[in-house]
Amino acid sequence: MPASPTTASTLRRSLLPLAASAVLLLTACTAPGGDAQSTAGGEPVEGGTLVYASGDAEPDCLDPHVGGNYPQALIAGQYLESLVSIDESGEIIPWLASEWTSSDDGLSWEFTLQDDVLFSDGSPLTAADVKATVEHIQDPATGSSTGYLALGKVTGVEAVSDTVARFTLSAPDSALLESLSMPWLAIESAAGIARGIDENCLAPIGTGPFVVDEWVKQDRVSLVRNDDYTSPPADAAHSGPAHLEAIDWRFLPDSASRYAALQAGQVDVIDNAQPDTLAAASDAGTFTEIDAPRPGASNRLELNSGKAPFNDPLVREAFIRAVDVNDGIDALFFGTAERSYSALSSVEALGYSDEALFTHDLEAAEALLDQAGWTEKDSDGYRVKNGERLSLAFPVSTNQSIPAEQSLFEQVQATAAEAGFEVTISPLDLSSWYGALFSNDYDVVSAPYTKVGPDVLRILYHSASITPAPSGYFANLAQLNDPELDALLSQASASLDADERAALYAEAQERILGSFTVLPLYDQQNHFLLGKQVQGARAINTVSTPNFYDAWLSE
Repeated sequence: MPASPTTASTLRRSLLPLAASAVLLLTACTAPGGDAQSTAGGEPVEGGTLVYASGDAEPDCLDPHVGGNYPQALIAGQYLESLVSIDESGEIIPWLASEWTSSDDGLSWEFTLQDDVLFSDGSPLTAADVKATVEHIQDPATGSSTGYLALGKVTGVEAVSDTVARFTLSAPDSALLESLSMPWLAIESAAGIARGIDENCLAPIGTGPFVVDEWVKQDRVSLVRNDDYTSPPADAAHSGPAHLEAIDWRFLPDSASRYAALQAGQVDVIDNAQPDTLAAASDAGTFTEIDAPRPGASNRLELNSGKAPFNDPLVREAFIRAVDVNDGIDALFFGTAERSYSALSSVEALGYSDEALFTHDLEAAEALLDQAGWTEKDSDGYRVKNGERLSLAFPVSTNQSIPAEQSLFEQVQATAAEAGFEVTISPLDLSSWYGALFSNDYDVVSAPYTKVGPDVLRILYHSASITPAPSGYFANLAQLNDPELDALLSQASASLDADERAALYAEAQERILGSFTVLPLYDQQNHFLLGKQVQGARAINTVSTPNFYDAWLSE
């Protein structure tokens, strides 16, 4: 089944009907309704250093194959590139691969690489590097999670020639191209990988427009322009090297400090802008905002159905009926986040919502707890059964949950208490938070997960995902174990018929939401604020990370 750049778009429309799912909704504080990049005025200026201040956790490793979290994706997109990308209309477009073909049974894909692409060390990109990349991600010693799970059906890659890589699959994977667009599967130099994880973590060798020059841990990563760069994605605004000479990527975890640095002109771009900051910036009209909600899953609370008390569906439903999040979202997010009733992001065309399942109803919650046998209350007003209090452990990653979200969780805690739930919130750094998940020491958790397309549902809710990836992370934190759901998700993943896939994903989402293991909140938020001197920057249409290849600094 031919899939050149033209026919690949046709293939995507017929098999992967995302339409608006990968289209990023971006606005400018001074010009609402803007497009996917900061407004570019005049001729680009060459040179200059852009200073970026990140509020996300500093990565432990600059190689996104290792682990695979969002902070890695934020920075890795500057020096690593993928085989394919996604344009504003949601179509798969060429990047390092100039064209691709699929066998009729979907079990074999061949990717033809762009000519004359060089890694930053001067070596040529070949199919052997694609093979080495996939093997690196799939090697348990690498400790991959996001990339490892996305490549679950890939059984091997063969270098047919220097320019053609053949992927072999165990079963059809309708999400393969979407997966290959993500930075956690970006192509790295085989020679770079061979140096070992420790050295590769410090400075992966990629084909991107920038190169890692120095990493001063707990401070910054210095990126310098790759002057030999020749491989922008098909929707880039120019060709050749980047306009910027360098990027100074700083780690500033305090949100107020980041905004103050932007106001003072000490930094050019900040991420994780807080809702009150966004409101103030909008009123001031001095900065440009890029609002790029992430694809895949919505931001949500997940209830651990794998152990008591949430192994009882009555208790799960009681919790979801008891908590009230709408008022908190309205009060804390200043209109920057809209309540979701779906397990999928609003940018996913196949998302299914059911508001009725999430109506706040304290009386119903209390009746459900009575029915589940939690009929007594202790002196503090919490429910008790067989001498045990109805207590829930809620670890919160302070690196991934912004202050407004942490305040929302406190409102969840307070409203749940009205029905008799004791919710213990534990603020943790990222490493300790992962430790709590790995040890099954949680009952409620907010776990952002980004993957392009509705196949994220299989990653998050298929029972196979209760088994940890080599990194130790397991994606099915709700610990849903539903054979009928497994069958729906597997069938949807393998189906090459768009209508069938849509129907299967709708049915799967009904089962997921109806299990009362998921409490949707809002889209995973990505808000970037840019100084007016920053021109041509955009959030790339894969996993909504910033891209500064086309960016420049006005004088």
